[in-house]
Amino acid sequence: MRSKIGTGDSDRVDMHADQLTVSRETVRELVDEQFPAWRGLPVRSLASEGTTNAIFRIGEHLAARFPLEPADAESTRRKLESEAEAAGELLGRTRFRTPEPVALGKPGAGYPLPWAVQTWLPGTVASAEDPGGSVPFARDLAEFIRGVRAIDTRGRAFRGSGRGGDLRSHDEWVETCFDNSEHLLDVARLRRMWKSMRELPRSPAGDVMTHGDLIPGNLLLSGGRLSGVIDVGGFGPADPALDLLAAWHLLEEGPRQALREDLGCDPVEWERGKAWAFEQAMGLVWYYAESNPAMSRMGGRTLERILADG
Repeated sequence: MRSKIGTGDSDRVDMHADQLTVSRETVRELVDEQFPAWRGLPVRSLASEGTTNAIFRIGEHLAARFPLEPADAESTRRKLESEAEAAGELLGRTRFRTPEPVALGKPGAGYPLPWAVQTWLPGTVASAEDPGGSVPFARDLAEFIRGVRAIDTRGRAFRGSGRGGDLRSHDEWVETCFDNSEHLLDVARLRRMWKSMRELPRSPAGDVMTHGDLIPGNLLLSGGRLSGVIDVGGFGPADPALDLLAAWHLLEEGPRQALREDLGCDPVEWERGKAWAFEQAMGLVWYYAESNPAMSRMGGRTLERILADG
């Protein structure tokens, strides 16, 4: 049985083993100690479908992000610095708003890790508004992806171990997902799909800049149109097909085809985008079935779209 998460929501269970506790009182103490200029600003916890950070607003214009998974403080600091650098590189490069890094906090008040502060962006997350049937939204999303791809890689290429490199390097994880999903999904059919997907060749053109995690909770809407994109710390070079996973996480058939046409995707690139969405969705369904049902349902809906596409 997982323990309860310590962010003021007594009905949620932890999403990760040994998950850290972050209370509003802790955040208040950290802010007051480390950033005296913000002592007069209210601090409030935010409900979020996110899986890696507890989010707190500081006043009206700032948001603090506290990593939830235990880790070494120094490696966490380096990771947060890298994410801030990525956010700074993306800032202002498309017409859609993205967060600006503001500060890094230090461990304290019983919280053992560094933490990050960035600007708060207004808008409604796509998971709440569901723009999946909107062609104009799909074209906005294509514009964002195209704008990110146009940013110079400066000779950089994918060097990570997550999504964005070799599909076959995810075989072990996908197999773990199959083993844990027998009671939730048509695993036999999904296994056959992955067997074909994992063999899709990489683009000979090489890596491009990508957001890396275009899921509904990271896209902000205003008036039904894309207005901003958050969680940009993974911005970097990767498989050009990686950001196409958004087509399967967010869009129904008509808008999905509009996005494909706007981006001019060839058949292999399109199928690789579907494969990246498949790999991510397989993990979401079972891993968050109890601790984050909204995220689990998102993964299930993505797989339904993929299965319907054949």
